[in-house]
Amino acid sequence: MKKRSQLILIPILLVLLTQILFLTDFWGDFEHTMQDQLFHLRGPNPTTNDIVIVAIDEATFSSLEIQMPFPRSIYGRMLDNLKKAGARQVIFDILFTERSEEKEDRALVAAAESFGNVVFSGQLQHAAGDRYQQSRLISPIPFIRQSALSWGLVNISPDTDGYIRKYTLFEKIGDVPYYSIGVVSIANQEQLDPDRNWRDFIRPGNRHLRMGNNKIPIVETNKALIQFYGEMGTFPHYSLFSIIDDGTLEETEFGDPIFQVNEFESLLERGVFEDKIVLVGATALSLHDYHQTPFTQRNLMPGVEIHANFIEMVLQEDYLMPFSKIVYFFLLLIAAIIFYLLYTHLKPVWSLLVLILFTFAYGLLVFYLFTSHNILLSVIQLPTIIILTYIVGLVYQYLKASKERKEIKRTFMHYMAPDLVTELLKDPKKLKYGGSLQEITVLFSDIRSFTTYSEKHTPEQTVAILHEYLTEMVDIILTNKGIVDKFVGDEIMALYGTPITLENNSLAACKTAVQMRTKLKELHKKWKEEGIEGFEIGIGINTGKAVVGNLGSDQIFDYTAIGDTINVGARLEAINKEYETQNNIIISEYTLQKVADLVDVRYLDEVKVKGKDIPVKIYELINIKV
Repeated sequence: MKKRSQLILIPILLVLLTQILFLTDFWGDFEHTMQDQLFHLRGPNPTTNDIVIVAIDEATFSSLEIQMPFPRSIYGRMLDNLKKAGARQVIFDILFTERSEEKEDRALVAAAESFGNVVFSGQLQHAAGDRYQQSRLISPIPFIRQSALSWGLVNISPDTDGYIRKYTLFEKIGDVPYYSIGVVSIANQEQLDPDRNWRDFIRPGNRHLRMGNNKIPIVETNKALIQFYGEMGTFPHYSLFSIIDDGTLEETEFGDPIFQVNEFESLLERGVFEDKIVLVGATALSLHDYHQTPFTQRNLMPGVEIHANFIEMVLQEDYLMPFSKIVYFFLLLIAAIIFYLLYTHLKPVWSLLVLILFTFAYGLLVFYLFTSHNILLSVIQLPTIIILTYIVGLVYQYLKASKERKEIKRTFMHYMAPDLVTELLKDPKKLKYGGSLQEITVLFSDIRSFTTYSEKHTPEQTVAILHEYLTEMVDIILTNKGIVDKFVGDEIMALYGTPITLENNSLAACKTAVQMRTKLKELHKKWKEEGIEGFEIGIGINTGKAVVGNLGSDQIFDYTAIGDTINVGARLEAINKEYETQNNIIISEYTLQKVADLVDVRYLDEVKVKGKDIPVKIYELINIKV
């Protein structure tokens, strides 16, 4: 139950942590930067060729030899010429919010009314303090407001990193919406009936801003993602001076004498403005109307071209849509659970491979949805989840392995040689729960007539001498890389070849038996000097297949071996008393097969063991040759 709750709880915590991280400016800006790369990888998109830009550029300044603000009759002359050129609509990304000479203002408004479909600009300025926030609407001059001409806001709001990625559709003062010049432009194009107001074609909603057949997806209450079609210059630029240079300018009309080449005549003949939407705005560097966009590499983009990208997007109904945050959250959660499950079970090298492959595949998916379906998916949130779960998975595996090592060391340190414990720690899977079939050698050692011996001595004396004897015997077993499986009273059961494979487990058991007999003789001599009665032991050794492993319960770990091989070993120790042997060591024919050239033996007999129909040949082990 604990593991199941952990499987859900940890991924949930990781997803929540990721969501909190991406609310910060650093991670939010990083996400935006990675999304910007999608535009670079995709490259420019084709446009409708319906939009052109009239630029107030360096050429305009050098040709007119006057400074901003220009006389408004210049823009009136421009409107007149654009009307001749067949322009469909003119949008000013220039503020006419302060009065100039009345004749100049009237000339501009008269030309705009003559043209018909002209959109002027206003601005909503925001001022914020510690305890207040104010908005100030800066609208066009009264001549424009009193006419039937349209106007909209030119507000452009950057993200926290200074990049423009979203277009402000409208701003509200109280409950009154003021729409951007891009929205007003589209609404005026939808207006076919001159008796109707362009506002009638705008139907704002919570998720979309509807204008006729257009449904612009709304993000952040009043914005839309901008589908950028390329870097600066994607839309054709024509100098303002080229439009007014129609061969009719008087030398002193706008200041100092100017040089005319009648550029407009050439533009008229080429039809560059025929049925075009014309945006008029500043592109001269000195006017500082440049912004960073996802396509920014070497060149920043003038504000007028940002408005052009928005209008182009609406004309094509080529909307960039964010992926549902709610759906994405649950996808993150599912992914976190799956990856956490994988990383806590796979080896680190495989986990790393999974991380790399899935991150790469996700990157391809993000790029495919962006280019084929205009869906903007988070680029780095899922990879962040994958990496976090990878790190947590590594920590989990480390802690699990550390716990296993401690359990193994605690379990085996008292009855296994230290170097065997070290080897076992390198591969804990050798302690597979439930056991496995292995070839091992088992050694049984038992004190002869120990019951009678204990009756002749006090419990304290019996325990003391048994402790001394068992300590010495266990030391010999461990020295020969065996493990003490268990003590049954005065009986010792030792295993060789498990859990660590030995080069010759049968030889190790035989060496143990001979050394145990030698040590017992030394103990006899010591006990005799101390006035303590000694005892004899019998040893039985057998080699064969046995089921070995953790054969205990959920509560108690018990690493042991079971099967006929173990039963035969126990039987050989027990029949020692039936044969006269030099060392009281009996081995089976199966053990002898493994050590035939390495030991001296004497054939004893063939005996039948319980559970076996075929008799087993037994031998007395006399000595080790090596």
